[in-house]
Amino acid sequence: MTAPTEPAVEPRRSGRVLLIDGQQRVLLFCGADPADPERGSFWFTPGGGLDPGETVRAGAARELFEETGLRVDPAELEGPVHEEESLFRFATRSFQQHSTFFVLRVDEHVVDISGFQEIEASSIFEHRWWSLDELRATTDEFFPRCLGQLLERFL
Repeated sequence: MTAPTEPAVEPRRSGRVLLIDGQQRVLLFCGADPADPERGSFWFTPGGGLDPGETVRAGAARELFEETGLRVDPAELEGPVHEEESLFRFATRSFQQHSTFFVLRVDEHVVDISGFQEIEASSIFEHRWWSLDELRATTDEFFPRCLGQLLERFL
């Protein structure tokens, strides 16, 4: 009898945006892995994986538009302000992800999720603007885990 094999870990690059409004709040999405509902929900910034040949800055701007309806020139993104490596499973796949974070400030923005891809529509169920005090007080899980320290630099 052979032992079950672990799924291959896929390398992935992502561009993410700390979207900060005029009230000094950051936009986060809340979702869960549809393949692992027992894991629970978590909060995360707009952004996602890069398309083939896409720069991380262009990918972050594209993802921001798809997920929030906010179209910006990639040059408007401040940074990069943070980079991190993470290993995670999502939708039965394993990823080794290198994430690059940018900052964008807006006075206000009404989030439009009509550009969600199918996987986003099935896994993201809430979004809200968070103040730094709210992030410090919550017991909810959010990514990146150093988000509070990052925001202290920009608020």
